[in-house]
Amino acid sequence: MKRIMLKSKIHRALLTGTELDYEGSISIDSLLLKEADLLPGEQVHVLNLNNGSRITTYIIEALAESGTMMLNGPAARLGAIGDPIIVLSYCEMTEEEARSIEPRIVLVDQNNRPKVK
Repeated sequence: MKRIMLKSKIHRALLTGTELDYEGSISIDSLLLKEADLLPGEQVHVLNLNNGSRITTYIIEALAESGTMMLNGPAARLGAIGDPIIVLSYCEMTEEEARSIEPRIVLVDQNNRPKVK
C-alpha cells in the first residue's frame, strides 16, 4: 500500500501580489523553494487563511530573496495582497517510508524570509 504524506510546508507567508493576466500558478521566492525542498513545476496546494480558499496549482520560481508569493491566472481571484497563506506539497510513499518521514516545515517572517531556527 502507498500513502500520500505531507512533504513540505511554507507556513503563513504573506501574499505579495496577484496577476490575473497569466497562465496560472504561484510564483515563490527561490530561497523559500530551496528551504522547503520544492521545485519549479511541482504541484502544491495553496490555502488562504483570510478567505478559506484552497487551490491546487504548480510552482513558478521567483527571484531569490524577493519575498515573492504571487498568485497568477485564475488563482489571482482567490487572494489579496497581505493575505496569509500556507503552501503544502505531498508525496506518495511506502508504508515504511510514511512512518519515518519528517516534512520540511518553513516558517517565515513578515517579509517572507525563512525564520532562523
